[in-house]
Amino acid sequence: MDGTVFDPAGGGAGALTPAGMMQHVRALWRRKWVVLGVAVVVAALSAAYTLRQPKVYSASTSLIIDVMAPRFLDGEVKEVMGEERSNYWFNKEYYATQSEIITSRAVASRVVDKLGLAMDADFLGLSQVQDEKLRVQAMQSTDAVAALQSRIRVVPAKDSRVMDIAVDDLDPKRAALLANEVASAYMAENLALKLRITEDARTWLEGRLADLESKSKTSEMAVYDFKKDADMLSTSLESRMSIVSERINSYNLKLTEVRIQIAAQQARVEAISKLRKASPEDETWAEALTGMNEGPIQDLKRSYTELRVNCAELGERYLPEHPKLLECSRKLSVVREDFLKSLSNIVRAAETSLAEAVAQEKNLVRLLDTAKAEAFVVNKKAIEFDRLKRDSDSNQRLYELVAKRLKDIELSGLLRTSNVRVLDPARPIYGPVKPNVQRNLALGLVMGLLAGLGMAFLLEMLENSVATQADVEERLGLAFLGVVPRIEGNKAPRDRDLHVHREPKSSVAECCRAIRTNLLFMSPDKPFKTLVVTSSGPQEGKSTTCINLGVAMAQSGNRVLLLDTDMRRPRLHRAFGVPNEMGISSLVVGEGTLEKAVKSTEVPGLFVLPCGPLPPNPAELLHTQAFADLLKSMAERFDRVILDSPPINAVADAAVLATQADGVVLVLKAGKTNRESARRALRSLADVQARMYGAVLNDVDLKAPRYGDSYLAYQGYGQYAEESKDGVAQS
Repeated sequence: MDGTVFDPAGGGAGALTPAGMMQHVRALWRRKWVVLGVAVVVAALSAAYTLRQPKVYSASTSLIIDVMAPRFLDGEVKEVMGEERSNYWFNKEYYATQSEIITSRAVASRVVDKLGLAMDADFLGLSQVQDEKLRVQAMQSTDAVAALQSRIRVVPAKDSRVMDIAVDDLDPKRAALLANEVASAYMAENLALKLRITEDARTWLEGRLADLESKSKTSEMAVYDFKKDADMLSTSLESRMSIVSERINSYNLKLTEVRIQIAAQQARVEAISKLRKASPEDETWAEALTGMNEGPIQDLKRSYTELRVNCAELGERYLPEHPKLLECSRKLSVVREDFLKSLSNIVRAAETSLAEAVAQEKNLVRLLDTAKAEAFVVNKKAIEFDRLKRDSDSNQRLYELVAKRLKDIELSGLLRTSNVRVLDPARPIYGPVKPNVQRNLALGLVMGLLAGLGMAFLLEMLENSVATQADVEERLGLAFLGVVPRIEGNKAPRDRDLHVHREPKSSVAECCRAIRTNLLFMSPDKPFKTLVVTSSGPQEGKSTTCINLGVAMAQSGNRVLLLDTDMRRPRLHRAFGVPNEMGISSLVVGEGTLEKAVKSTEVPGLFVLPCGPLPPNPAELLHTQAFADLLKSMAERFDRVILDSPPINAVADAAVLATQADGVVLVLKAGKTNRESARRALRSLADVQARMYGAVLNDVDLKAPRYGDSYLAYQGYGQYAEESKDGVAQS
């Protein structure tokens, strides 16, 4: 280590380690009387409170509670309270509900009214009121129902349908009476609740039944009126719709036939027209007509053909004016005219047939449209009729359902069955259940011990002093150099200051040598020459520690010089019995020489330079170049120079000295130095960038319980054991 500020890298003060656990145990042991005292007080208070409590007795009535009451009616007759369920959650909620009903105000009110508890002074706890008027007023202002509710407890038996109704009271007989009455009141309340619900349901159903009866009659009359208006009394809408459908089908078939016929006639007329247009001046077009080779027209055609042939032959033999030829021409003209008339009749017959077919088609279309319109009307009436019929049927079904349910409720309402049965009635038990003296005393003792432990821990947390190595390292962040045990015995101040020299085999001397070793190992490559020893406040033992360190270092063969730089309350000259006429203040102002100012002591190798005359401005004097040169000169002449400085929180002298020395050691008085005061001192030293070697814990009472075996080695080992047993604090 190089002497810088110690910063612990591992577990904090609250780490759960064996050492930390032992530290807490020792803290509790140190305050064992606090723990025991608090435990005894709490236990005594608990006992006094328990013994002053009135004795409370308890009695319980066992009930069997079924989910449903026994059925005496047919399964078709259902009660208003609902049907039985068998699942776990329903049963759990059901029994929880029954527990709430048992402890309800309604049940308690029945018991209070039946037994007159509202005016029972013993039950209300007002029997000690002697004044009759005051007692009556108190009873009137007391809620007897709430008082009874507070005494009722429901204890369900596990995995069963049994429930125990327990009632607490100051009188065991009254407790049993109240338990039985609460059970009876609960059964009566259950039955009354059932009857109230049944009555409410019956009233509601009667109102609904009258309304549904009126609606049913109205809907039936609406159906009748509709059938009358639609002439459905003789023929139903289904039959009428069937007739109309058959008619529509017949019209469709006939219309299809006529349209086929029209297509054929139209084709014949068009074909004749094309033939006539193709041969307008010739009758040969008629030969292509269908039916020309049949009947009278075939005869006319044959006669006409024969006459034309004859006339042609006569024309070849005779002149045009020949009588035979003229006769033949006349006959040909007559036959031709008849033939043409026949052809015209055929054309007119085809056109007439086409016109008749078209007219027939129009009539059929008109009849079909009429039939369809009639079908739509019938369909519309059927829809409206179905709606009226549904309303009528629905109202009738509702009416019948409500009427049946009303009869069921009227029948079930006549029953007075209950799903609750008494298994064991309550009987007086003369052993009190409260207060439980043994349990309360044990609980009071346990709570007292816990309160004592809490008080001990609280005192430990509130303690703000530096007392152990853990406080130095973990709370202040300093290296721990060692402890200086308390010097035992009533000794003079000078003997106490030179205790290490005069008793080199004591535990104090051994501890100082350990501190010396730790200081030397702080910086083995570059040992210190000048060292400032200071404290956070006065009376913490810094001067004694400074002397002890000087003696220990001188005993190791070093030439050690002690400087009394406390120019406000110098003390080293008295400890060594040397004059203080010349010292540091004299040398700084140029009076005298170092050889004359330095005084030897009875400790070989240990010298002391007193403070000298007290200056008016110590801090300015120590901050001069002359003092720095003096300190440098002394460091060259001696192996170690130790400066006894004033408390750092009191004055600035220690901070000035810390900037000129190689390092600083902070002295802390065990159990006295305040942690905040120590932290404030460290901040002051850190502000001037002083080099901290660590801290020394001074005036440690090794016999105190808090240290336990932490410093067991210092309490006495072989020839180092001290003979004196009386402890005296160091200055």
